[in-house]
Amino acid sequence: MAVKISMKVNGKPASADVEERTLLVTFIRETLRLTGTHVGCDTAQCGACTVSMNGKAVKSCSMLAMQAEGADITTIEGVAKADGTLHPMQAAFKEHHGLQCGFCTPGMVMNAIDFAKHHPNPSETEIREALEGNLCRCTGYHNIVKAIGAGARAMAK
Repeated sequence: MAVKISMKVNGKPASADVEERTLLVTFIRETLRLTGTHVGCDTAQCGACTVSMNGKAVKSCSMLAMQAEGADITTIEGVAKADGTLHPMQAAFKEHHGLQCGFCTPGMVMNAIDFAKHHPNPSETEIREALEGNLCRCTGYHNIVKAIGAGARAMAK
């Protein structure tokens, strides 16, 4: 059975008729064609599907699209300014080479933005603990940790 859902995605209204079992990540990727949000594990353990819902990082593979009814969703595509200026966290990832293949990067950035709101000058230990729900198989995390620290400090300015 299809249900009508409506929400704001990256500041724009988005609505569609979806099957009740449609995951939020599927709605974002397949219906809205915002493919920066990745599907990694389908079990909410890798963090590749992280988006912001009402200002809080959530794993979109672990919730139904209809659970986001009326929500304000931001995906990685909605983080930079309209003129293309990178968000401070995105700029920090670029500057500190906090990526390699890039598959985990959108989820890492979305989680890091939420984390940095509450930790303007985080320690390495705090950053590493915050990354527990985001997996990277390429980098060894060293540059990701540096990028998140720099991004958090830049966001606090």
